[in-house]
Formats: sequence, structure tokens, C-alpha cells
Amino acid sequence: MRRSRLTGLVTSLLLAAGLGLTGAASAQASSAAVTGGYVALGDSYSSGVGSGSYISSSGDCDRSTKAYPYLWNAAHSPSSFAFDACSGATTDDVMANQLGSLNSSTSLVSLTIGGNDAGFSDVMTTCVIQSDSACLSRIDTAKAYVDSTLPGKLDTVYDAITAKAPGAKVVVLSYPRFYLLGQTCLGLSDTKRSAINGAADYIDAAIQKRAQAHGFVFGDVRSAFSSHEICSGDSWLHSVNWLDISESYHPTAAGQSGGYLPVLTNNA
Repeated sequence: MRRSRLTGLVTSLLLAAGLGLTGAASAQASSAAVTGGYVALGDSYSSGVGSGSYISSSGDCDRSTKAYPYLWNAAHSPSSFAFDACSGATTDDVMANQLGSLNSSTSLVSLTIGGNDAGFSDVMTTCVIQSDSACLSRIDTAKAYVDSTLPGKLDTVYDAITAKAPGAKVVVLSYPRFYLLGQTCLGLSDTKRSAINGAADYIDAAIQKRAQAHGFVFGDVRSAFSSHEICSGDSWLHSVNWLDISESYHPTAAGQSGGYLPVLTNNA
């Protein structure tokens, strides 16, 4: 009996020690991304268009203090933070204007990019003001671009990030689906809504394939936005915003903090 109790006590102590070591290792792993600098690249989904509270010095880039990069920086205090994402950015803009902050001490990079290359704004404008057939045709044109040209554009950006910040963990974030289907909802037809959601899935699949080919992490926000799409009654996305048209079809502050931020945090 005494031997059994002693054995149980030793086993318990060893188990506790093992758990303690595991916890310490997990803490070290979770903090690894903040031992160096964090650089946030990309387009309006990363700059925070639609979430308000724009930083005046960011000018037309419309960087917001409610955008997920700003919130992640505030929560984790990396050794440095460069918020270089800019509204309207394409892959060419990232190459020309956003890579200067990357260096060998950069430990985390996040970005959303590719939507503007594929004509996001023109697609949505066409679908809002023109017919179902015109909307579907414009989406088909965007998909053709995604097939033929976007992969090479993404490769160029991803190669440049790796070259400038070889030790960084790179999290490439997706775009959300815009609409909760099957709901009674004013605005676009069901045909258009379904096609727009399909287009989001299409570009996300292309981005995921290229990101993973480069060894990057693909952070998929679509499940985070589930039940918070337009027509959901609790949307984290703006529909057409006539007061500030540039905010249309962009995440709200809740979409940044409840959708994008957790996905970055879980993958950083």
C-alpha cells in the first residue's frame, strides 16, 4: 500500500512537472512572433477601411486604429511595428511602396492582397448598378485574371517578402464571403449574391495555393465571418455606404476585431 501510494505520488509529481514544462514550451511558442518586429502589409482590408478612426497621417491609405494590425500590435507589443497597408493597394503597389520596413529582425508579417488586382471595385460597381448577366460576366472576367495573371503577381510579392525578411512568419489572410444566402434582404438579387460569394471563394483558393507554396500560413477568415455577412442581421461588413462609398463592402470595426484579429492571433 505504501509503495503504491509512493508510486502514485511520484507519478503525479512527474506528470505535473511534465505539464509545467509543456506549458512553458507553449508559452514560448506563442510569444515567438513578438520577439521581433511586426510588419503589416496589404490593401484596404488590412489598412482598416470601413472601421473608422483613421490615422490622419496615413492620408489616402486610410489606416485605422481599429484595424486588425493596429489591434494586434497593441495587444502583443512587438519590438517594432510598421503599419504599411494602404487602401487600394495592388501587388504592384506592395512591391513599390510597402516593403521598406522588412528586414532580418522582422518576425511577423501579415497581409491581404490580390482583390484590387482582380478588379474588386469594378466588380462590385457592376453588380450593384447593372443586370445579373452583366454582373456574372464581370465576375467571369475577374476569375480569368485570377487564373492567368494573379498567381504570378502573388509569387513576386511573396518572393520579395521572403528575401527581405527571411526569418519572418508570414500570415496571408483571406477575404470573407459577403452575403448570407437564403435570407430576405433588400439589395442585390440572389443570383448576384451567390456569384459574388463564389468569386470570393475563387480568389481565396488561388491565394491559399500560392501562400502555402511559399511556406506561408493561410489565415482563412470566412468561418470567423460566418453568420456575420451582409443580410445576417448582425453584419460585420458594410453594404453600399452612400455616406462614404469607399467603405462599401469592407469590414466594420467589429469585423476587424471579431473576424480578422482572432485569425491573425491564432496563426501568428
